[in-house]
Amino acid sequence: MPAIETTTAGVGALYKIVGVPVLAGAAASAVTFMFMWPRTRREAFIRFTCSIATSALLGPLLVAALHSWWPTLFDSARFMSAANGADPGLGMLAVATPIMVLAGVPAWWILGGIVLWLERRRGKDIGELAQDAAQIVKDVRGGL
Repeated sequence: MPAIETTTAGVGALYKIVGVPVLAGAAASAVTFMFMWPRTRREAFIRFTCSIATSALLGPLLVAALHSWWPTLFDSARFMSAANGADPGLGMLAVATPIMVLAGVPAWWILGGIVLWLERRRGKDIGELAQDAAQIVKDVRGGL
């Protein structure tokens, strides 16, 4: 029977590694839908996919940054979860999941901004795009 227990543990670990960021991305996508409903199914699919990808890629990095900045938050979450008779890992998820959702929320607007910026510069070569980007950075720094 050890093979079945190992397989079950592996599936559980895979769910935590893949499932949580995907669910967080789906929640982030739902939040963006509350602010602006997609016009087409294609747009909805792209927004959904973009939010999931951003949540899965940037979410864990933000959680690691938060953990290095505020480790006692995670210790407290583990303690509270164990004190209530739950798995201490559930406390970690209670802190990490909102951070992953927040990582996926601005993805659509950032992607939309990049696409709009590139659309306005249609027909330019890479050097001209780099000059435009450098000018924007210079303007932003001058405004600060």
